[in-house]
Amino acid sequence: MTEPFRLAIVAGEASGDALALRFLETLRRRLAPREVIVTGVGGEALVAAGLVPLFPQADIAVMGFAPVVARLRLLLRRMEDAARGIATFAPDLLLTIDAPDFSLRVAKKVRARTPDIPIAHWVCPSVWAWRSGRARRMKPHIDRILALLPFEPAALERLQGPPTVYVGHPLIERLAELRPGPAEAAARADAASPVVLVLPGSRRSEIRHLMPVFGEAVARVAAKLPGARFVLPAVPHLKDEIAQAVAGWAQKPKIVLGEAAKLAAFRSARAALAASGTVTLELALAQVPTVAAYRGAGWEAAIARRLIKLPSVILPNLILGRSVVPEFIQQDATAQRLADQLEAALAEGEGRHRQLAGFAEVETIMRSAGESPAANAVEAALALVEARRPLAGRPHRPSPP
Repeated sequence: MTEPFRLAIVAGEASGDALALRFLETLRRRLAPREVIVTGVGGEALVAAGLVPLFPQADIAVMGFAPVVARLRLLLRRMEDAARGIATFAPDLLLTIDAPDFSLRVAKKVRARTPDIPIAHWVCPSVWAWRSGRARRMKPHIDRILALLPFEPAALERLQGPPTVYVGHPLIERLAELRPGPAEAAARADAASPVVLVLPGSRRSEIRHLMPVFGEAVARVAAKLPGARFVLPAVPHLKDEIAQAVAGWAQKPKIVLGEAAKLAAFRSARAALAASGTVTLELALAQVPTVAAYRGAGWEAAIARRLIKLPSVILPNLILGRSVVPEFIQQDATAQRLADQLEAALAEGEGRHRQLAGFAEVETIMRSAGESPAANAVEAALALVEARRPLAGRPHRPSPP
């Protein structure tokens, strides 16, 4: 009788849960009728799918410097609990997902306890942008990185990090949600009364620094295009701060909440003014010309200038290896510059067309791994397991703790 495939997962936050759940479902289809049993750290959806939790995910789901310090003793204890539980389980594969400050430390502890367990990490840390020394430090305890971005395998090789496989980005599976239908396409084509997205970020510091200059830029565009309609998809936990900031704007946008409303706005939008971040990749795949900006505290900018050695921090620009999305950082992010570039993105002309052509290239490059990142991740992980240990014929081991 074939032994069950034993999978350990460490997913420290909601985005990791979503990836882990798709991986688990895909792995079960791939190995059927062989049973897959799973333990580790994950949220409610993973537990419902059969994960036997070593402890509640809520124990480690903290963000920000102060909350981490406040719970440091618990976090350190949970790292040890996770490593001990996974080593006892003796999985065929340990898959750690994102949350590198926690999950990579767990991986290191597991490798020290049980060196023969294959370990893959899904979502490459941004070593190509800053703290590049982490790449080499991961190599002894991470056997394979499953990358979301196509330039990451070459970057990790250059930085002497673990072997890295580009498996694709989950956004590729959501193109239909990002692209307009017939009615939305008509709204997107309306240059006289365009829908303009305003995306000031998902962190309080971004909101605090970007909202004033975004408000001035929006007012300047509205003065030139009286028919323009501005929509601000807000993250729910910041809706009060955003509403308060918008109250002082000369041209107030419509604030919408929730993922469905955000996607609907993306499908109708003709252009966007956005904080730099992952949203710029969403906008590129949605084919929405974008103007990107970043503003932070002076000390943050000084540190960033010393640590980040990239010509651009915008993902579509990094994927293409050239600048198609205009970006304005710190003092360069003035209302007039943002407004001028946003007007160019809204108008039929070279600026808009250059972005759209670049976005088509981004899509082609992003599709190069195939249509299903989860399926690609499963195949890469199984290849790792096959290379390190046979998939079958192993001695019996105890059930999950």
